[in-house]
Amino acid sequence: MKFLIIRFSSIGDIVLTSPVVRCIKEQVKDATVHFLTKKAYKVILENNPYIDRIMLLDNSWDLMIHLLQSEEYDYIIDLHHNLRTWKVKKALKPVPSFSFNKLNIKKWMLTALKFNRMPDVHIVDRYLDTVRSLGVVNDGKGLDYFIPEADYTKIEHLPFSHGFGYIAIVIGAALGTKKLPVHQLKKLCNNIAYPIILLGGPEDRALGDEIAADNDIKIYNSCGKFNLNESADLIRKAKLVITHDTGLMHIATAFKKKVISIWGNTTPDFGMYPYYGNDTVAAFQFQVDGLRCRPCSKIGYNKCPHKHFKCMELQDMDAISVKALELQ
Repeated sequence: MKFLIIRFSSIGDIVLTSPVVRCIKEQVKDATVHFLTKKAYKVILENNPYIDRIMLLDNSWDLMIHLLQSEEYDYIIDLHHNLRTWKVKKALKPVPSFSFNKLNIKKWMLTALKFNRMPDVHIVDRYLDTVRSLGVVNDGKGLDYFIPEADYTKIEHLPFSHGFGYIAIVIGAALGTKKLPVHQLKKLCNNIAYPIILLGGPEDRALGDEIAADNDIKIYNSCGKFNLNESADLIRKAKLVITHDTGLMHIATAFKKKVISIWGNTTPDFGMYPYYGNDTVAAFQFQVDGLRCRPCSKIGYNKCPHKHFKCMELQDMDAISVKALELQ
């Protein structure tokens, strides 16, 4: 039986689909699993042993559709459920499809009206509900992320001071309203008396340099120096991960790492908080309660639409640093 699973983006969302991939492969007899995503996200999936083939949305939509049609799928599992995936399903008719319920109306009620009708169910379980009628159930093993040995970081890649343990702090995020301002990040790092590695992409390099300048022996800025798999390996080896609502947060939970997550304009109520399956791992969420403007978006903005950014400016760095030192 051949399955096409669709999730075009982004890092965290694709990692969160990994239990669906694994459970289908392990629970459906003779299952062949293909995964359709954007070329930019191939690296997340190419080492997953439960995926038989990665199909890519690249430059040519028509070529992609032609390749998909030639595969003769038995089922399409749409875990993105947008206009683009609708076009894929239409082109592959009469292949039966199962689509993830995005709960967009309930999300709108929460962001626009501050009326919370979101179910107290993690998005992983909602993804798995999509394939329940096929007899696929949650195996409780949590998320998967596979790092090829070639991308393992070596001790000589890090400063000597970090060779015996460190706390990873993810300073990046896709949008500005998910990120602590620089003065808050500096305070957090200064409060933590333990080696720190800053994680983020090349776009976070300058911010990381500014933070590390306060103590470049204790704080190592890795932003832009490592690829995604190498950064994932740094997370895998960390004592603790402090992170915004980002893809690296979900990669951390795939490795069962202790996580402190810091929430700005988004909220755990959307069901994308750290997920460990049946395992019990220390994880703490910090958010500013009582703000009438929050959550202002299910995704985020480049800048606070109300110009005060209280959801991050009022975060208690002292409390977060105390909790970090308790957990490391």
